[in-house]
Amino acid sequence: MSKKQIEECVRASLESYFRDLRGTEPDGMYEMLVRVVEKPLLEVVMQHADKNQSRAAEWLGLNRNTLRKKLLEHKLIK
Repeated sequence: MSKKQIEECVRASLESYFRDLRGTEPDGMYEMLVRVVEKPLLEVVMQHADKNQSRAAEWLGLNRNTLRKKLLEHKLIK
């Protein structure tokens, strides 16, 4: 899947989200979207990095400590 295809999936999901609201105004969308996307992103990257936090952090372009903090926030590690 290309970057463009991922963008199209996100766009389609957001359009569906707005349709589901049926005119109700959304609130806190940015934080909601980041939280919804971040957890599966971390799960998949950690899986492909064989749970190697240093490798995963490099792939994500994050500091290893930042990655660890995010993994803890999402309860993906103890």
